[in-house]
Amino acid sequence: MLMVPQNSWPEVRLVRNRIESATRAAGRNVDSVTLLAVSKGHSSNSIRAIAEAGVRDIGESYLQEALEKIEQLQDAGLTWHFIGRLQANKTRVIATHFDWVHGVERLKIAERLSEQRPVHAPPLNVCLQVNIGGEGSKGGVTVPELPALAAAVAALPRLNLRGLMCIPPDEDDPARQRMWFAAMRRALEELNIPGRGNAAGAGLDTLSMGMSGDFEAAIAEGATIVRIGTALFGERPRTTNTAAPQ
Repeated sequence: MLMVPQNSWPEVRLVRNRIESATRAAGRNVDSVTLLAVSKGHSSNSIRAIAEAGVRDIGESYLQEALEKIEQLQDAGLTWHFIGRLQANKTRVIATHFDWVHGVERLKIAERLSEQRPVHAPPLNVCLQVNIGGEGSKGGVTVPELPALAAAVAALPRLNLRGLMCIPPDEDDPARQRMWFAAMRRALEELNIPGRGNAAGAGLDTLSMGMSGDFEAAIAEGATIVRIGTALFGERPRTTNTAAPQ
């Protein structure tokens, strides 16, 4: 387990303690869950502070803001995740500057990321976004659409299909939260069965699910990446940008 200095950002300690408690309750190793700090709307100085507290994975969804931070923090050794809505005219920049992309929902976007990933860079890690609640306001494919998309994306060069991502319906009841996350876990397990769109199984190892208000329920159902913003940074400053909360 990564030790956090006692004088570091206190919210990091609190969130890591909650992750440890949730993994222990689920009979899992705490190292099986990656804390992804969602820093959109927050400063490079704040990101550097939580990096010094041991958080190495950073999630951004406002592209121009993210590029400025990547430039300012290039000495910090961070892993950058793009978690926003993917637009075709922005794929080249994303493929060039990020290590992970969490919201692939169309083969066309995956093809562009593959074509535009620099040949000298390691493969770009990608997750397919699933609209697990069937909500019209949210992106993502349906569960029945997953096998065909997963097989097509897995065949593309310079991409590494890692798993699935979702933003489930907003629920206050932990049992309802777990219901959606359990559906995501089953979807990943189905893709990993040999013959379900891939003769050897998809070999997926990542479930990007769970945010500040529900990540314990996500961990109980197998989340390997939890995307935490408010619990680490507090409320974001007011902005004209709009994006799903993390």
